[in-house]
Amino acid sequence: MHKTMMTGLFWVSLVIAPLILAGMELFHPAGFTASPGMFAYLCKPQPYAPEHWALAYFGPQWWFALHIVQLPLLGLVSVGLWNLVSTVEDGLAGVLAWLSRFATFVFLIAYTALDAIGGIGLGRSILNLEAMKAAGQVTQAQYEGAVHLLNTNWVDGWIGGVGSVISLTGSWAIFVAALTAALALLMTKRAPWPALVLLTLFGWEIQTSHASPHGPIGFTLLAIAGIWIGVSRIKTHKQMHGRAALA
Repeated sequence: MHKTMMTGLFWVSLVIAPLILAGMELFHPAGFTASPGMFAYLCKPQPYAPEHWALAYFGPQWWFALHIVQLPLLGLVSVGLWNLVSTVEDGLAGVLAWLSRFATFVFLIAYTALDAIGGIGLGRSILNLEAMKAAGQVTQAQYEGAVHLLNTNWVDGWIGGVGSVISLTGSWAIFVAALTAALALLMTKRAPWPALVLLTLFGWEIQTSHASPHGPIGFTLLAIAGIWIGVSRIKTHKQMHGRAALA
């Protein structure tokens, strides 16, 4: 039962969750901070525009919902990465495996904070501010002041959604987690090397950005790597079982 549960968790965390994320991130815009500005872009639905990459943007309700759903899915991906190296313990490979686990933990914490601030919190702030304006509960000056505050928070050096300490920490952590996991698995021959290349590329793409187009590319690479590793493990298990039966 325990083995069945762990196998199921592997497929859910490293294949299903990444595929859902890949689909969602197709509608996660990028490149709007400088022009037209964060609030000006996110406060209303937007059609496809090549400079923003997303297939479409459905408005602040979508921004809020996107990050609500993204949060547990990223948690599942983190669990999958942690478990991927769970049996690697000895020597340099073991050290790399623990470095991967630590980096995965840092990624989970940083991206939880990033999504809470720049996704969930920001989305609700935009929705509430627009509702207050429509109801006549704020003056134009108060509205413009609130917009300025939200735009300032978005580019804040510590908590902002672009280039902040928390954003960069999470982004580089996922690359380190993927790279060290790949090296640990390669050294112990626990996965095919092409899948480990894809795993590393996943980390690099998400380090670059989790918005479109890097997010969809990165999470698709992780799903392919997960399938490749999972199928390889099934084949190895069957071969070992066959040898044991013959013995």
